[in-house]
Amino acid sequence: MSVLVEVCIDSLESLPIAQTAGAGRIELCSSLATGGLTASAGYMKHAARISNIPVYGIIRPREGDFLYSSDDIEIMLADIHMARSAGLNGVVIGALNADGTLAQDALSDMIKAAGDLGITFHRAIDHCATPFDALEFLMANGVERILTSGLAKNAEMGIDMLKEMVTFTHNRLSIMPGAGVSPDNAKRIIDATGAHEIHLSGKTTRQSLMHYRNEKATMGNSDSDFDITVTNPDIIARTIAAVR
Repeated sequence: MSVLVEVCIDSLESLPIAQTAGAGRIELCSSLATGGLTASAGYMKHAARISNIPVYGIIRPREGDFLYSSDDIEIMLADIHMARSAGLNGVVIGALNADGTLAQDALSDMIKAAGDLGITFHRAIDHCATPFDALEFLMANGVERILTSGLAKNAEMGIDMLKEMVTFTHNRLSIMPGAGVSPDNAKRIIDATGAHEIHLSGKTTRQSLMHYRNEKATMGNSDSDFDITVTNPDIIARTIAAVR
């Protein structure tokens, strides 16, 4: 069985690194430190232009939960249109109601807006009170795959649920384990669940090329503005080798 390795990135610098290391698809994000937010228009366009593998853009307007206001939904619909015009191959979406069920009306609007783009439903499923009802809705509406940790803190801890999801969906869509995936556990997760895609960031940091540094001033919660997050090609290559 061939296993596709999807790599999530939050900088254009990481795209050719992941691609050269053997990634089969890119999840395009900004701010992976907050779980991934929507990429800018320029970032989307340039990623689509330079990538030789499919690029799916996450549509997540803010960090935190997946209970979105009407304004949030309008932003998400506009961002889906932006992803289409930028030339991305797909979008990564998710939305819930306050009771933990799928926000079906909002999701139906997003799926319609996506048109012929591929669709991944992201880890909002891991906060869903009725995940198997959610799977039925998503399968019925043409969603390609679900990115999930199996409702657990990480995919390794969620192996039993991931396996149950794979069995339940029976190839009507793909269950893609993600969260805490590494070269050390990827094969175990794939073998135990029967999944044929897996998702990771494989992040590392590099030092800024700035010569002048004012270490007293920092942006946001960062300890240093001179540690740059990038994809580590060795982690990606070793993960791919492990699942082969």
